[in-house]
Amino acid sequence: MHEKKQQKGLLGLLLAVICLILFAFTAQGQHIYRFDLKEDIGPSAWRLVKNAYAKAEGDKVDLMLIEMNTFGGMVNFADSIRSRILDSPLETVVLINHNAASAGALISLAADRIYMSKGSSIGAASVVDQSGQLLPEKHQSYMRGLMRATAEAKGRDPKIAEAFVDGDVDLPSIKPAGKILTLTSTEAVDIGLAEAETSSVAEVLVAEGVDAPDITVHQVTTIDRIVSFLINPAVSGILILLIIGGIYFEMQTPGIGFALVVAIIAAALFFAPLYIQGLADNWEIALFFVGIVLILLELFVIPGFGVAGILGIVCLVCGLAFSMVVNDYFDFSIAEPGMLFNSFLLVIASMVVATIVMVIFGKSLLNTRAFKRLVLQDEQRSAEGYTSSKVNLELVDKEGVAKTVLRPSGKVEIEGKWYDAVALDGFIDIGEEVYVEKHENYNLFVRKKRTS
Repeated sequence: MHEKKQQKGLLGLLLAVICLILFAFTAQGQHIYRFDLKEDIGPSAWRLVKNAYAKAEGDKVDLMLIEMNTFGGMVNFADSIRSRILDSPLETVVLINHNAASAGALISLAADRIYMSKGSSIGAASVVDQSGQLLPEKHQSYMRGLMRATAEAKGRDPKIAEAFVDGDVDLPSIKPAGKILTLTSTEAVDIGLAEAETSSVAEVLVAEGVDAPDITVHQVTTIDRIVSFLINPAVSGILILLIIGGIYFEMQTPGIGFALVVAIIAAALFFAPLYIQGLADNWEIALFFVGIVLILLELFVIPGFGVAGILGIVCLVCGLAFSMVVNDYFDFSIAEPGMLFNSFLLVIASMVVATIVMVIFGKSLLNTRAFKRLVLQDEQRSAEGYTSSKVNLELVDKEGVAKTVLRPSGKVEIEGKWYDAVALDGFIDIGEEVYVEKHENYNLFVRKKRTS
């Protein structure tokens, strides 16, 4: 009898130890994945969220925790982020640390639970343009639908979500009539939108019942930082300027040289991050290069300036502008309102600045020692033993007329015959009189005829 009691006692003790071990293992094994969303909602934020969720789902974490502080941003990217959160099998908790305005409110509603630090606010999600003016009803209607659907998906009051967008939603106990809803942290907790007011991530985890969390903080890679930097509109404008300037200087100094390398690198830096972000598509990049080809054909093959040149400029501008905007081919309705106009404005402004810089400083830049060290300047002179494979036509100092525009290459007519020529002045218009300054290989080098 005594032995049976001892056996039962040992068995009970063993079970207690096993339970303690299992409890300790469970407590320490709760894996939390955390990242901060503290920027305007746009391509960079979407890339951050997409990468964070992919990593967290791969690691099979127990909880995703987002610390948010944003004044909003682009609706299309906010929709992509909220859809990613809704579609994820992970439970998501958001800690609003100060602000979840506009697009931030939409993303917050997609989380399973919302916590707010004291003094924070959420709401004001009406769709506005770049100047802050309300956009037409169709944009507001779409946003109201997104807010309602997101709230319903997480069991929240859809009328409160809709009131973030529409001041006409009647919530007499919460907001005045005709006013768009914005809630403080205390108000959000009182109406059940937020779980509690917390001052830190640690307090959120305590409220979630996580005693010994294993926290992984999402690391933003160097590539992510570079991509975010390159898609900044100011940087994009500089890259466009370098593309146009590089092409211009390459035409002024024929041959594969430094200017062409600059244009190619600038084009790669412009399109690559946009392609990675899912903005630039293959056809948009192809459109840009078609524009370049058409412009070169117009300059060096087709006389005058006509259809090919105009089409080339249009293709080049459209290729650059379309690459910066979310679209489905020529359907831009899914893009942020005003983004297409802004992208065209950026491209055209950059091209105008590039043209002004080239006109004012182009000639002097080509003649600087620094530029000459970067491009091939050697000439195969006859005095140094070089000879042409073509018989010397003895055309030096002879006069003729430009039969095409020379920019700088084109065609001239001398004594009834047409010749390939390069304008040493950089540009000679069709019909202008010229004289031959030198003849090397297969090209004549001409200047405008001096008038007395």
